Amino acid sequence: MFSFIKTFVFVLLIQFGSLAQAADLNITVNGKPIKKNLYDFVVKDLASRGQKMDDNLNNMIVNRMIAMELINQEAERTGLNKDATYLLKEELARKEMLYNTFLQGYVQKNPISESDIKNAYEQYKKDLGTQEFNAKHILLANEQEAKDVIAELNKGGNFSKIAKDKSKDPGSKDKSGDLGWFPANSMVKPFAEALTSLKKGNFTTTPVQTQFGWHVIKLEDTRALQAPEFDKVKEGLAKTLQQKQLDKLVLDLKSKAKIVDNRK
Repeated sequence: MFSFIKTFVFVLLIQFGSLAQAADLNITVNGKPIKKNLYDFVVKDLASRGQKMDDNLNNMIVNRMIAMELINQEAERTGLNKDATYLLKEELARKEMLYNTFLQGYVQKNPISESDIKNAYEQYKKDLGTQEFNAKHILLANEQEAKDVIAELNKGGNFSKIAKDKSKDPGSKDKSGDLGWFPANSMVKPFAEALTSLKKGNFTTTPVQTQFGWHVIKLEDTRALQAPEFDKVKEGLAKTLQQKQLDKLVLDLKSKAKIVDNRK
């Protein structure tokens, strides 16, 4: 019914549609008024999200703000506002809020264009390719173990049984090494390159190294792959472009800054 955005203790954000009942709070707690501008900020934020106000919600808002003021006063009375850990949390939260607020404003001022999203979609389709693959693999700890498995397979060993017995991949080991259907670009580059060079029914005759270990890969089958329609991936592509934009902003600022790191 209502939500909160945390700063060092809180910034209460509760939304409702009409501002009429917020015209004059006229509430004090031990002589200290509840600030109308904070209340109005809460109202404006939540109104922008479409929450409708009623008397019950209004009372909940006011009671929550009174409770928060009481706890804040008690915390200050006991000296919590001067506690070292609290002050660190306050500083970190303020920096994080300023960071997020700046980035939100930057995104609003520098929106991702429709043409940029469409270009990203064309690249996405290109990267996705026109085929998807059904494959199995056996993951080993080192190259020699992978060579031994290949030698065993060359002698007629059963790929599925060896995968169950020897694979180090917890996700596919109990499924006889089966990875299901997937586009090649969903795998790390060495794996994808080895996979796409195989013919149906064949396995790699040399071990394939990735950051996960050493693989022996068998191509079970292929089929045509139809890329998702633009509207289904548009939002995700826009978010990816937006994140790249923000990453570039940070890198640009970093390149202009004097950063000294004396850590050993």
